[in-house]
Amino acid sequence: MSRYVINPQMEIGESSIASIQFDPKSRDDIPKILRGLQYIYVTESIRDPIFRLLEEKVVPGVDKTNGRPGMALWKILVMGVLRLDLNCDYDRLQELVNHHDLVRQMLGHSDTFDKEPYNLQTMKDNVGLLTPEILTEINQLIVKAGHELMGKKKENEPLRGRCDSFVVETHVHYPTDINLLYDAVRKVIQLTRQLSDNHGLSDWRQHAYNVKQVKRQMRVVQKKKRASGKTETQKERCEKAVKAAHKDMLNLSQQFLKKSEETLNKIGRLSSINTSDLALIEGIQYFAQHADRQIDQVERRVLQGEVIPHEEKVFSLFQPHTEWISKGKAGVPVELGLRVCVMEDQHQFILHHQVMEKETDNQVAIPMVINTKSAFPNMTSCSFDKGFHSPENQQALSEHLDVVALKRKGKLSQKAQDIESSEAFKKCAS
Repeated sequence: MSRYVINPQMEIGESSIASIQFDPKSRDDIPKILRGLQYIYVTESIRDPIFRLLEEKVVPGVDKTNGRPGMALWKILVMGVLRLDLNCDYDRLQELVNHHDLVRQMLGHSDTFDKEPYNLQTMKDNVGLLTPEILTEINQLIVKAGHELMGKKKENEPLRGRCDSFVVETHVHYPTDINLLYDAVRKVIQLTRQLSDNHGLSDWRQHAYNVKQVKRQMRVVQKKKRASGKTETQKERCEKAVKAAHKDMLNLSQQFLKKSEETLNKIGRLSSINTSDLALIEGIQYFAQHADRQIDQVERRVLQGEVIPHEEKVFSLFQPHTEWISKGKAGVPVELGLRVCVMEDQHQFILHHQVMEKETDNQVAIPMVINTKSAFPNMTSCSFDKGFHSPENQQALSEHLDVVALKRKGKLSQKAQDIESSEAFKKCAS
């Protein structure tokens, strides 16, 4: 597939990227992102290294001068940057690239004669070529160019880092063992119905009613859990009602899981299973496993009074990477998502980042410094908050940095007080 960076032959009605005008009073994100992309395009010292990187890294090993024309590398970069900076899905990105005038001009389209639409799958196939590794290398080029543009970076000016983490929240509902069980059973019913329809089976013609049954029982459980009694007798009666409602929920869920398994066995004996059927079967098995786990945990927690270990819990079936994070912030006792650690310099450029799966701040402090210094060797100091502290980190970080502004936890020794009150420590932490 042949690819070019951008079409060198302008079409009738097309404006050059350098001449695109933006509203300076706009407070929206899109004009700011496009202005940054415009600066990259018109500045050869930034544009040429980025274009070379894209030509080398996007589908390496494929001759980009032969074959049918593919999407221009510049278009891939623009779409990829928009998607990441706006934190949007491909559906919104498709709407922007097809109907937003400024975005289409940045992609090299004329606003009069060129109405070429972008298909959703085409965008996914091409924008997906921008791997995290490629984006990391592009970020390093942009940061170095930003230092030069600001005029604040001398030839040997040391960088001062600041390392911190935050939670990127996932779009999930508040997880309880009962609503997670409902989610799992609902998906099993819906996917099994779809698989049955593909093979002309009528086993699940009442699938919508089946889902309502499970949801109704979930509401009964939730209502019983909210009830409370004033006397000991009333409290015991409420506890028995809660356990009885949970048992009914578990029995109903097991009934539909067993029926789904019977349907899978029936279809498994057929010889007409295709690729789409296999995808449905995998989905059914995936949600059935989640349902079995939730049934087991409800039995142990509610009926047997066992405390479920935190590491056994799942907080979303659809985004299983979601973690339950308690950072002790005022008014925000719990956040659901993933931690991300970022390293920025004194000019507020992000030098490095790391997604923290099943990790805490003190576990990533050293890798963050090592990886940042591999790209920016002139970083000589870095500040952290107390969450990154451990005696091992204090020692190891001092071997990589001239100044480590990492506050210690608990009561400080005289030596620690002297370190944290020094001018170098204060300057780095500021």
